[in-house]
Order: sequence, then structure tokens, then C-alpha cells
Amino acid sequence: MLDITAWTGEIYAETFVWLLPEFSDRRPLPELNDEEPKRIMTTDPVAQTPPEARQMNLYRRYFDLLATGRKTIEVRVQYSNLRDLASGQLIRFVCGRDEALTKIKRVTRYESFEQMLDAEGAENVNPDSPRHQQLANIRRIYGPEKEALGVLAIEVKLINT
Repeated sequence: MLDITAWTGEIYAETFVWLLPEFSDRRPLPELNDEEPKRIMTTDPVAQTPPEARQMNLYRRYFDLLATGRKTIEVRVQYSNLRDLASGQLIRFVCGRDEALTKIKRVTRYESFEQMLDAEGAENVNPDSPRHQQLANIRRIYGPEKEALGVLAIEVKLINT
């Protein structure tokens, strides 16, 4: 399949390790022309890998809105591990096997979910649900003790990958 006679030990092993992810995600193998293996074997995957992205899980209904660009504000409470969120950072939102890579445009802190919805606009958080329903849904996810930590409105922009 590949002519490896010109490759030496370390280079061969390193290149082979680079190649594995191209074919190991259980998708059908792509049709390869004569140039494709050479491109795969000579392209440095480190150069292709985006900078480290924080991963966050989302419920399906919110993920679908975000992945289509209809949802631009993600709501979280201010857990200690989210205090360092800042514009320019990447977030990979995950739902099952689906992913959406985003870039943070801004992070705004609020004292309550009501303040956040008033300031950000409910249509940016969930364009398919009225404000009162969103407030009820958010409070089902985060109880009063979590809301007391502070509320984060994370404005994101989808990155085409």
C-alpha cells in the first residue's frame, strides 16, 4: 500500500502513529488517490491541531441550537474551574458523539439568571423558548445554591472545522 523503503526507524514509527487517527474513528475508509497517502504521511498533525479547547457537555436541544449558530449565549454558573474563561479561548461543546468548536467572544458575569436573560436577551440563549420557560429550565438544571455562585453568559462564535 505504501512504499516505506526510504523511511528509517523513528521516522517510520512517528509517521505511522500520525496516520492512525486518520483511519481509526470507525468511519468507512475514504477513497484514496495516489497522492492522498503521501499527503497524510508528510503532513505534521501537530500543525493541524487547533490550540487546546476546553470541553463542555450540552443537552441535545441546546447543542443543536448552538451547532447551527442559532444559540450564541451559553449559560453556566460560576464554578471555580470556569472563573478563568476569557475572550479568545476555544470551547468544544459535546453532545454524545457530536462536537461543535467555538471561540469565546466575551464572558459576562451576573448575579442571577433573571438579570442575565434581561441583559443578554432570551432569544440569544434559546430562540425556541420564551423567557419564562427558559428561566424555569435553567433553574431545573442549576438550583438556587448554584445560582448564588454567580451566573456566566458566555457569548460564542462557531468555528468552521
